[in-house]
Amino acid sequence: MPSLPLAAATPAETEVARQLRICNACRYCEGFCAVFPAMTRRLEFGKADVHYLANLCHGCGACLHACQYAPPHEFAVVVPQAMARVRGQTYSDYAWPRVCAALYRRNGLAVALALAGAFALFLVLAATRDGSLWQAQPSGDFYRVLPHGLMVALFGPVFLLAVMALGVGVVRFWRDITPGVVPRRAAAEAACDVLRLKYLDGGHGEGCNEEDDRFTLARRRWHQLAFYGFLLCFASTCIATLYHYGFGWRAPYPVTSLPKLLGITGGLGLFIGAAGLLRLNRARPALAGDAAQQPMDRAFIALLLLVAGTGLLLPILRSTGALGVLLALHLGAVMALFLTLPYGKFAHGVYRCAALLKWAVERRRPNTLGLSDD
Repeated sequence: MPSLPLAAATPAETEVARQLRICNACRYCEGFCAVFPAMTRRLEFGKADVHYLANLCHGCGACLHACQYAPPHEFAVVVPQAMARVRGQTYSDYAWPRVCAALYRRNGLAVALALAGAFALFLVLAATRDGSLWQAQPSGDFYRVLPHGLMVALFGPVFLLAVMALGVGVVRFWRDITPGVVPRRAAAEAACDVLRLKYLDGGHGEGCNEEDDRFTLARRRWHQLAFYGFLLCFASTCIATLYHYGFGWRAPYPVTSLPKLLGITGGLGLFIGAAGLLRLNRARPALAGDAAQQPMDRAFIALLLLVAGTGLLLPILRSTGALGVLLALHLGAVMALFLTLPYGKFAHGVYRCAALLKWAVERRRPNTLGLSDD
């Protein structure tokens, strides 16, 4: 099924299509990442094609630094920047519910408001429950400040809503890019590419181009630390939930327990990775991304830093009078993360996974144009 035409295309979509037609004639960057061999399977680029290829792009910058048609050339081919602008549009176009699409454009403000509101909520709850926010808890039991059942009642619906919003959006995207049947080997290959962040190696194994034009694997490593740190923290929460409901083992757990080991390791990875990504984001060349999305990018990174930082401090200060305020701040940051998860930078990972799966399926089919050997 062919992609929908660009009849009602936005300026960002039209610009990507223009640049890709130039790239299709040149094909110098064909070995850099999946975008370029996928591009050679098309002569024209409809809306679905443009959105698919934009989300397949990892913004490594290799093509920009290798391109003979980049500015100041009159063709002005700047693939990473053009793709980044369409990616931002993708998130808005597929947002669910539709009314929340505007949150992508105002994500920095949305994160700040969600954090302030959630922190205030948990601060009030902790003060009401404990009587004094600064009252020390010798046992270090979080549930003496906020009951376990109350936390579940507050976080459960918000988490499910975030999963549903992201799920509906990516299913709509998936249907539009018409992937067809997904072979098992294609699914396994896509999963492998996602888990090792394959296309953040610049296509040659030396990494992305950063502010001084040099190749470095720093972006890939910081992403991996943040990604796996997040997964470990999530696994820690899941195992603690199993302990609580499955075995009747109540927190607090010893430092040597599995939830603690996973949580501390994951928190450190998430904090270090997010700090590295923030530094790279601040020094990123202007042509390598979309400046309009910087508030969204940095708000998400700052939220990860706050979640990880307060999470690491909690076991250290849990027996002091700071527990109440620190717990309220940590839970407020986690709540703000859940509330804004479907409407911020986190969405790029979900849509990119779908695009990588589409590419793994597509590359197994014959290239009827015969323009590339893949």
